[in-house]
Amino acid sequence: MLTTYLLLFRGVGGPVQLPVTQLREALTKAGFKNATTYINSGNALVRSALTREETLVKVAGICRKKFNYERPIFAPTAAEWEAVIKNDPFPNKAEGKHVHAVLLAEPPMADAIKKIRALAVGDEDLKMVKGVCYIHTPNGFGTSKMAEKFDKWIGVVNTGRNWNTVLKMHELAQGMESS
Repeated sequence: MLTTYLLLFRGVGGPVQLPVTQLREALTKAGFKNATTYINSGNALVRSALTREETLVKVAGICRKKFNYERPIFAPTAAEWEAVIKNDPFPNKAEGKHVHAVLLAEPPMADAIKKIRALAVGDEDLKMVKGVCYIHTPNGFGTSKMAEKFDKWIGVVNTGRNWNTVLKMHELAQGMESS
């Protein structure tokens, strides 16, 4: 049985690159089905008969050897990604770029959430829902002190995507699931 995994690579952009064409080719060559990439910022999808752990080990090995990439990789299933969308605590956002869904490797300390939330200005907010941290920055992620300090203060390995990317990755995963 094949499982669709969304591969979310932490910290891609700027000096850290995972060239999408070469990544897609490497994943396909390694035996993953339907290897797909989305924009050049660390997003891919594969269908795999391997477990999540086996998939991650194989993908991490490819990335280390071929791209010298040694950062964390998250691999939610298509069903888990659908739950990220269903659990959105900010359904009335004006634009997708104003909400980020952040996957966490483990639960953060409650104090970390409080400390970050204390930086919120206006309608900014941060909510933890079933292991995912949702960050709402209606005035822009790049200008938010809360968003700026999140990575440093949350205290756990994480990777986030803006809501537009969350929805596009979901669309790609659904297409793979139905093919």
